[in-house]
Amino acid sequence: MPADDGTTTPAPDPDRWAPGTPILWRYRENAGEQIHICRPVTVVQDTADLLAVWLAPGTECVHPVIADGTPLNAEPLATRYTRPRALRHAPWYGTGLLKLARPGEPWSVWLFWRPDWEFKNWYVNLEEPLARTAYGVDSEDHFLDISVAQDRSWRWLDEDEFAAAQQAGLMGAEQAAAVRRAGEDAVRSIRSWGAPFCDGWQWFRPDPDWPRPLLPDDWDRTPAHVSS
Repeated sequence: MPADDGTTTPAPDPDRWAPGTPILWRYRENAGEQIHICRPVTVVQDTADLLAVWLAPGTECVHPVIADGTPLNAEPLATRYTRPRALRHAPWYGTGLLKLARPGEPWSVWLFWRPDWEFKNWYVNLEEPLARTAYGVDSEDHFLDISVAQDRSWRWLDEDEFAAAQQAGLMGAEQAAAVRRAGEDAVRSIRSWGAPFCDGWQWFRPDPDWPRPLLPDDWDRTPAHVSS
């Protein structure tokens, strides 16, 4: 497409979402097939190297709870992964969340801010590489996480949940070893301060004209299984 200065502007990639597009970021249940987490988000950037999305405060999401309504993090670890569950619709609480994921990488990087836009921290969520669909991306959470402070120090998170999930049969020894290796790879990226940590995303601000995405009635449509 010719531009005003006579140069050629590349045509949009039909396999990529334009900034401002609403999509769904979802997680399958562990050792199961059903979607149990769904978050409507807005695309910030979608390239061959990175998918960045914004989860706006107050967005209606779906998340699991214990069948009697107890939040998962309030349930003792001994029974957290064995008691029956239900799904709850609730708005995303607190400040918004920026999620960054690179194709084929078994983790995503989340950025958190305080209410006054003071940057708080990075959070590495270990997960199955994202599978793209026509309506968003699907993954499976792998329990183990890493918190990264502004001074680049880091620490493991949820190692107790990682162990409890294995004891409950939600993750076998081979998969658990692969998840731990993925975490060690992420730590190497943190130590070298590679992408996306070095890319200045802590200065991101959402477009004020973006509407808050809505949770569709068919948010739990058939999950995808092919990563890309």
